[in-house]
Amino acid sequence: MELEPDTAEIGQKVTEYEKFLNERLKVDLQKTLDSRDEIYAKMSEYLQLKTNIERMQEVDFPKGELRTKVDLGCNFYVQAKVPDVSKIFVAVGFGFYVEFTHSEALKFIDKKIEHLTEHAERLTKDSGRIKAHIRLVIEGLKELQGLQDGPEEQEFRDIWG
Repeated sequence: MELEPDTAEIGQKVTEYEKFLNERLKVDLQKTLDSRDEIYAKMSEYLQLKTNIERMQEVDFPKGELRTKVDLGCNFYVQAKVPDVSKIFVAVGFGFYVEFTHSEALKFIDKKIEHLTEHAERLTKDSGRIKAHIRLVIEGLKELQGLQDGPEEQEFRDIWG
């Protein structure tokens, strides 16, 4: 003979699971996805720099100097003159810049992109695990509340599947 848990106890459990779902799992998922997006943005900047370096190697600059425009922010540009284009400064992290030759910079960028790709893959796996936990909690909530799979379930599978 099974004992039926009372409605107040079930309601309390449902509230606890919903709180865990909304205040922990969904927040963790958002942070993980935001971190991954930041990694992708950094990768994009390094790939753009790599393309620019490769183009600079193809062009022969007169007198070894480059005239360009620099964005100071808010689309406010000023003219700039680079006296020596044989070396460039690359942001290596933590606010530090290192002077590289073009070939050194390309090697560094390849290593950096490889590292960032691994980090993004880890974050993607983490987000998958968090999504699985969300799915598990939702299924537990359905079971506690005695809900059956309905048409909403199919929509959920399309979004999270």
